[in-house]
Amino acid sequence: MALSKIKEARDLGDEELLTAIAETKRELFQLRFQKATRQLDKQNHQFKHARHRLSQLMTVQRERQLAALGEEAAAQASAVVAATTESVSV
Repeated sequence: MALSKIKEARDLGDEELLTAIAETKRELFQLRFQKATRQLDKQNHQFKHARHRLSQLMTVQRERQLAALGEEAAAQASAVVAATTESVSV
């Protein structure tokens, strides 16, 4: 099975992204539990795939957080410029 592409994670909505992160974390927990109880036989590649998927999902989540912060900062800067311009013209 090939590793998933980040484009797939970027196509998810915000709620789907949070759900996918939770599911992937749960999958990693189950894999660790199976390994600890010796129920996991020679499928260690599943750890790599799950960790890779989780890192992609969390990267997309952080990108969206930073984009939202950037938009918020730009809106604040616009408000400050408008207020400054207004006070100067009075």
